[in-house]
Amino acid sequence: MPLELTPLPAFEDNYLWLLVRGHDAVVVDPGDAAPVRRALEDRGLRLAGILVTHHHGDHVGGVDALRAQLHGPVWAPARERIDGPVVGVRDGDVVSVLGIELRVIDVPGHTAGHVAYHWPGDATQAPLLFCGDTLFSAGCGRLFEGTAAQMHASLSRLAALPGPTRVCCAHEYTLSNLRFAQAVEPDNADIAHHRERCEALRREGRPTLPSTIALERRINPFLRCDEPAVVRAARAHDGTLATDAGAAEVLAVLREWKNRFR
Repeated sequence: MPLELTPLPAFEDNYLWLLVRGHDAVVVDPGDAAPVRRALEDRGLRLAGILVTHHHGDHVGGVDALRAQLHGPVWAPARERIDGPVVGVRDGDVVSVLGIELRVIDVPGHTAGHVAYHWPGDATQAPLLFCGDTLFSAGCGRLFEGTAAQMHASLSRLAALPGPTRVCCAHEYTLSNLRFAQAVEPDNADIAHHRERCEALRREGRPTLPSTIALERRINPFLRCDEPAVVRAARAHDGTLATDAGAAEVLAVLREWKNRFR
Protein backbone atom coordinates (compact mmCIF):
# COMPACT_ATOMS: atom_id res chain seq x y z
CA MET A 1 0.00 0.00 0.00
CA PRO A 2 1.56 3.34 -1.05
CA LEU A 3 2.44 6.20 1.25
CA GLU A 4 0.44 9.38 0.78
CA LEU A 5 2.03 12.73 1.59
CA THR A 6 -0.14 15.78 2.29
CA PRO A 7 0.84 19.28 3.45
CA LEU A 8 -1.66 20.68 5.94
CA PRO A 9 -1.55 24.50 5.96
CA ALA A 10 -1.50 26.13 9.41
CA PHE A 11 -1.08 29.65 10.79
CA GLU A 12 0.08 32.09 8.09
CA ASP A 13 2.67 30.00 6.28
CA ASN A 14 3.33 26.70 8.11
CA TYR A 15 2.92 23.24 6.69
CA LEU A 16 2.21 20.29 8.96
CA TRP A 17 3.08 17.20 6.95
CA LEU A 18 0.68 14.24 7.08
CA LEU A 19 2.04 10.86 6.02
CA VAL A 20 -0.64 8.19 5.49
CA ARG A 21 -0.64 4.48 4.74
CA GLY A 22 -3.99 2.75 4.73
CA HIS A 23 -5.96 3.96 7.73
CA ASP A 24 -2.92 5.04 9.75
CA ALA A 25 -1.30 8.47 9.74
CA VAL A 26 1.74 10.23 11.14
CA VAL A 27 1.96 14.01 11.44
CA VAL A 28 5.17 16.01 11.44
CA ASP A 29 5.51 19.18 13.55
CA PRO A 30 1.85 19.75 14.53
CA GLY A 31 2.03 23.31 15.76
CA ASP A 32 -1.77 23.45 15.53
CA ALA A 33 -4.01 20.48 16.35
CA ALA A 34 -7.07 21.73 14.43
CA PRO A 35 -6.00 20.96 10.84
CA VAL A 36 -4.71 17.57 11.93
CA ARG A 37 -8.00 16.68 13.61
CA ARG A 38 -9.94 17.76 10.53
CA ALA A 39 -7.79 15.60 8.27
CA LEU A 40 -8.08 12.58 10.57
CA GLU A 41 -11.86 12.93 10.87
CA ASP A 42 -12.49 13.65 7.19
CA ARG A 43 -10.52 10.61 6.11
CA GLY A 44 -11.28 8.25 9.01
CA LEU A 45 -7.61 7.95 9.94
CA ARG A 46 -5.92 6.73 13.11
CA LEU A 47 -3.04 8.85 14.41
CA ALA A 48 -0.18 6.36 14.73
CA GLY A 49 2.57 8.77 15.73
CA ILE A 50 3.92 12.30 15.83
CA LEU A 51 7.35 13.41 14.63
CA VAL A 52 8.86 16.63 16.00
CA THR A 53 11.93 18.32 14.53
CA HIS A 54 12.48 21.06 17.13
CA HIS A 55 10.94 22.80 20.12
CA HIS A 56 9.47 26.00 18.65
CA GLY A 57 5.80 26.58 19.40
CA ASP A 58 4.64 26.57 15.80
CA HIS A 59 5.95 23.01 15.58
CA VAL A 60 4.86 21.56 18.93
CA GLY A 61 1.88 23.70 19.98
CA GLY A 62 -0.69 21.06 18.99
CA VAL A 63 1.08 18.00 20.36
CA ASP A 64 -0.62 17.85 23.75
CA ALA A 65 -4.07 18.47 22.23
CA LEU A 66 -3.56 15.48 19.92
CA ARG A 67 -2.46 13.02 22.61
CA ALA A 68 -6.03 11.87 23.28
CA GLN A 69 -6.23 10.64 19.67
CA LEU A 70 -2.70 9.29 19.56
CA HIS A 71 -2.07 5.53 19.18
CA GLY A 72 1.71 5.66 19.20
CA PRO A 73 4.73 7.66 20.38
CA VAL A 74 5.77 11.25 20.01
CA TRP A 75 9.31 11.18 18.65
CA ALA A 76 11.24 14.37 19.40
CA PRO A 77 14.84 15.63 19.65
CA ALA A 78 16.58 14.17 22.67
CA ARG A 79 18.61 17.36 23.17
CA GLU A 80 15.59 19.68 23.35
CA ARG A 81 12.87 20.03 25.96
CA ILE A 82 9.46 19.01 24.66
CA ASP A 83 6.61 18.94 27.20
CA GLY A 84 4.91 15.62 27.95
CA PRO A 85 6.11 12.07 27.37
CA VAL A 86 8.25 11.68 24.25
CA VAL A 87 10.68 9.20 22.78
CA GLY A 88 13.92 11.16 22.50
CA VAL A 89 15.83 10.64 19.26
CA ARG A 90 19.29 11.62 18.12
CA ASP A 91 21.59 11.16 15.15
CA GLY A 92 21.52 7.66 13.69
CA ASP A 93 18.37 6.51 15.48
CA VAL A 94 15.68 4.82 13.42
CA VAL A 95 11.95 5.52 13.76
CA SER A 96 9.75 2.63 12.61
CA VAL A 97 6.19 3.61 11.73
CA LEU A 98 3.69 2.95 8.90
CA GLY A 99 5.84 0.05 7.80
CA ILE A 100 8.84 2.24 6.99
CA GLU A 101 12.02 3.26 8.77
CA LEU A 102 13.04 6.90 9.02
CA ARG A 103 16.64 7.72 9.95
CA VAL A 104 17.23 10.59 12.36
CA ILE A 105 19.81 13.21 11.33
CA ASP A 106 21.11 15.80 13.79
CA VAL A 107 20.93 19.22 12.09
CA PRO A 108 21.74 21.92 14.68
CA GLY A 109 21.84 25.56 13.68
CA HIS A 110 18.30 26.91 13.77
CA THR A 111 17.99 25.42 17.26
CA ALA A 112 20.62 23.59 19.27
CA GLY A 113 19.04 20.13 19.08
CA HIS A 114 17.13 20.26 15.78
CA VAL A 115 16.71 16.91 13.99
CA ALA A 116 15.48 15.82 10.57
CA TYR A 117 13.88 12.53 9.51
CA HIS A 118 14.87 10.78 6.28
CA TRP A 119 13.21 7.83 4.55
CA PRO A 120 15.34 6.38 1.71
CA GLY A 121 12.33 5.50 -0.43
CA ASP A 122 11.63 2.27 -2.24
CA ALA A 123 11.18 0.92 -5.76
CA THR A 124 7.99 2.93 -6.30
CA GLN A 125 8.44 6.13 -4.28
CA ALA A 126 11.19 8.74 -3.99
CA PRO A 127 12.91 9.36 -0.66
CA LEU A 128 11.45 11.79 1.87
CA LEU A 129 13.08 14.37 4.12
CA PHE A 130 11.24 16.15 6.93
CA CYS A 131 13.65 18.96 7.75
CA GLY A 132 11.64 21.38 9.89
CA ASP A 133 13.21 24.84 9.79
CA THR A 134 16.76 23.82 8.87
CA LEU A 135 16.40 23.69 5.09
CA PHE A 136 13.83 25.71 3.16
CA SER A 137 13.39 25.80 -0.57
CA ALA A 138 16.03 28.31 -1.71
CA GLY A 139 16.80 29.15 1.92
CA CYS A 140 17.62 28.03 5.44
CA GLY A 141 16.46 28.79 8.96
CA ARG A 142 17.64 31.69 11.06
CA LEU A 143 20.47 30.99 13.49
CA PHE A 144 18.56 31.35 16.74
CA GLU A 145 20.61 28.94 18.88
CA GLY A 146 23.42 27.67 16.66
CA THR A 147 26.35 28.95 14.65
CA ALA A 148 26.95 29.41 10.95
CA ALA A 149 29.47 26.57 11.10
CA GLN A 150 26.83 24.26 12.57
CA MET A 151 24.27 25.28 9.99
CA HIS A 152 26.74 24.78 7.16
CA ALA A 153 27.59 21.30 8.44
CA SER A 154 23.88 20.46 8.81
CA LEU A 155 22.99 21.71 5.33
CA SER A 156 25.96 19.85 3.85
CA ARG A 157 24.64 16.61 5.32
CA LEU A 158 21.21 17.23 3.82
CA ALA A 159 22.64 18.29 0.46
CA ALA A 160 24.48 14.96 0.29
CA LEU A 161 21.21 13.00 0.32
CA PRO A 162 20.06 11.48 -3.00
CA GLY A 163 18.92 14.04 -5.57
CA PRO A 164 15.34 12.73 -5.90
CA THR A 165 14.74 13.15 -2.13
CA ARG A 166 11.52 15.12 -1.58
CA VAL A 167 12.26 18.05 0.74
CA CYS A 168 9.32 18.65 3.09
CA CYS A 169 10.03 22.04 4.65
CA ALA A 170 7.82 23.48 7.36
CA HIS A 171 7.11 26.91 5.84
CA GLU A 172 5.91 28.42 2.57
CA TYR A 173 8.85 30.81 2.28
CA THR A 174 9.83 29.83 -1.26
CA LEU A 175 9.03 33.01 -3.18
CA SER A 176 10.73 35.35 -0.70
CA ASN A 177 13.72 33.01 -0.63
CA LEU A 178 13.90 32.95 -4.42
CA ARG A 179 13.91 36.75 -4.55
CA PHE A 180 16.93 36.70 -2.26
CA ALA A 181 18.56 33.89 -4.25
CA GLN A 182 18.25 36.03 -7.40
CA ALA A 183 19.91 38.94 -5.62
CA VAL A 184 22.82 36.62 -4.81
CA GLU A 185 22.97 34.92 -8.23
CA PRO A 186 21.16 37.13 -10.78
CA ASP A 187 22.50 35.09 -13.70
CA ASN A 188 21.34 31.71 -12.36
CA ALA A 189 18.75 30.52 -14.91
CA ASP A 190 17.54 27.71 -12.64
CA ILE A 191 16.50 30.25 -10.00
CA ALA A 192 14.64 32.38 -12.54
CA HIS A 193 12.83 29.40 -14.02
CA HIS A 194 11.83 28.03 -10.63
CA ARG A 195 10.60 31.42 -9.47
CA GLU A 196 8.26 31.58 -12.48
CA ARG A 197 6.97 28.10 -11.70
CA CYS A 198 6.41 28.89 -8.01
CA GLU A 199 4.63 32.16 -8.77
CA ALA A 200 2.22 30.21 -10.98
CA LEU A 201 1.64 27.64 -8.24
CA ARG A 202 0.89 30.30 -5.64
CA ARG A 203 -1.51 32.11 -7.95
CA GLU A 204 -3.43 28.83 -8.10
CA GLY A 205 -3.33 28.51 -4.31
CA ARG A 206 -1.03 25.48 -4.49
CA PRO A 207 2.06 24.81 -2.35
CA THR A 208 5.53 25.14 -3.80
CA LEU A 209 6.62 22.13 -1.74
CA PRO A 210 7.97 19.55 -1.56
CA SER A 211 11.13 20.54 -3.35
CA THR A 212 13.94 18.07 -4.12
CA ILE A 213 17.55 17.91 -3.03
CA ALA A 214 18.67 18.03 -6.66
CA LEU A 215 16.77 21.26 -7.24
CA GLU A 216 18.02 22.83 -4.02
CA ARG A 217 21.61 22.18 -5.03
CA ARG A 218 20.97 24.37 -8.10
CA ILE A 219 18.92 27.20 -6.59
CA ASN A 220 19.67 27.48 -2.88
CA PRO A 221 22.49 29.95 -2.09
CA PHE A 222 22.98 28.40 1.35
CA LEU A 223 23.89 25.09 -0.31
CA ARG A 224 26.14 26.88 -2.80
CA CYS A 225 28.58 28.66 -0.50
CA ASP A 226 31.55 27.24 -2.44
CA GLU A 227 30.26 28.51 -5.79
CA PRO A 228 32.40 31.39 -7.11
CA ALA A 229 29.35 33.53 -7.96
CA VAL A 230 27.97 33.14 -4.46
CA VAL A 231 31.32 33.90 -2.85
CA ARG A 232 31.67 37.03 -5.01
CA ALA A 233 28.19 38.21 -4.03
CA ALA A 234 28.90 37.66 -0.33
CA ARG A 235 32.17 39.57 -0.61
CA ALA A 236 30.47 42.42 -2.49
CA HIS A 237 27.85 42.63 0.24
CA ASP A 238 30.34 42.47 3.12
CA GLY A 239 33.69 43.91 2.24
CA THR A 240 35.22 42.53 5.43
CA LEU A 241 34.87 38.93 4.22
CA ALA A 242 38.39 37.56 3.86
CA THR A 243 39.56 36.47 0.43
CA ASP A 244 40.31 33.02 1.85
CA ALA A 245 37.01 32.74 3.78
CA GLY A 246 35.51 29.28 4.08
CA ALA A 247 32.00 28.21 3.17
CA ALA A 248 30.72 28.63 6.74
CA GLU A 249 31.89 32.25 6.78
CA VAL A 250 30.18 32.85 3.44
CA LEU A 251 27.00 31.33 4.87
CA ALA A 252 27.21 33.67 7.86
CA VAL A 253 27.31 36.68 5.53
CA LEU A 254 24.40 35.34 3.46
CA ARG A 255 22.31 34.68 6.56
CA GLU A 256 22.85 38.19 7.92
CA TRP A 257 22.10 39.62 4.48
CA LYS A 258 18.91 37.60 4.24
CA ASN A 259 17.83 38.71 7.74
CA ARG A 260 17.64 42.28 6.43
CA PHE A 261 16.61 41.59 2.85
CA ARG A 262 13.35 43.10 1.62
